[in-house]
Amino acid sequence: MDQYSILGRIGEGAHGIVFKAKHIETGETVALKKVALRKLEDGIPNQALREIKALQEIEDNQYVVKLKDVFPHGTGFVLVFEYMLSDLSEVIRNSDQPLTESQVKGYMMMLLKGVAFCHENAIMHRDLKPANLLISSTGHLKIADFGLARVFSNDGDRLYSHQVATRWYRAPELLYGARKYDEGVDLWAVGCIFGELLNNSPLFPGENDIEQLCCVLQVLGTPNEKIWPEITDLPDYNKISFKENPPIPLEQIVPDASPQALELLKRFLVYPSKQRISAAEALLCPYFFTEPLPAHHSELPIPQRSSKKTRQRLQHQREFHIDHPIGESVVDPELIAPFVTG
Repeated sequence: MDQYSILGRIGEGAHGIVFKAKHIETGETVALKKVALRKLEDGIPNQALREIKALQEIEDNQYVVKLKDVFPHGTGFVLVFEYMLSDLSEVIRNSDQPLTESQVKGYMMMLLKGVAFCHENAIMHRDLKPANLLISSTGHLKIADFGLARVFSNDGDRLYSHQVATRWYRAPELLYGARKYDEGVDLWAVGCIFGELLNNSPLFPGENDIEQLCCVLQVLGTPNEKIWPEITDLPDYNKISFKENPPIPLEQIVPDASPQALELLKRFLVYPSKQRISAAEALLCPYFFTEPLPAHHSELPIPQRSSKKTRQRLQHQREFHIDHPIGESVVDPELIAPFVTG
């Protein structure tokens, strides 16, 4: 740890506290995720191992946050990431006006390229959401926080946990308790993110799992075996029933979207996972080749992590140090913008 100077606390990732730091010798700014182990005999948490393994598999992609180093520290260890200025949730939340179609296309192209690369390397992210899509100071978008990622196989026999993905971006098969699923859960999340960029608000903002399923069914209509043959095999299918409800045209849900945008959105938000458009195929859709063309990364908004007023208040806080116990590093969350790295 002697080679880094801690500049402050960024927030919390999937399994650790994240600090902004500077490498003393090179002057490079990085993000350090400090992962504490409760007991040495417990070993490294599965989530942390998954994140390390996933990022080592795909570390050379420009649309995935780079893991620079991993080293032991005290009773835990530290992951060293490239430093990213903000995230897509900040972009959406801080936009004075809705993103232009060109800007939405720019973000979606980078997201799809990152997702396509993950899936080509047999990695399911399983927690895609705006807060896990980091934005650099040059406007580049990179996928982060692989704490729930898994290597998948196409044999269809492997069982996974259905308790993955943040609720608003959780695929319907997961809401029905599916234990066998595929990279389609990521593609559903991509569709939800796409809709959120187009609408400047979440598509399915459920407050609990049942309400989340209701939000989806109200828009896509009540599923049946005809449109979703696998639904009766899902563990929780018979635990809850919904009245018959026809789908609402997406044109009403996302009223300002272009016809090409709606066409692509519809191909992500379908019940059968296998019918969702792949990230690689989505990149070839007419949406990305019609005017206005996708914005260059330099034309995209660069949100600041905190306001000037917040930064001034933070200057009066005591210095942070990674060697301090985590409890002593906690500050009033209202003083820190909700930005998560890694």
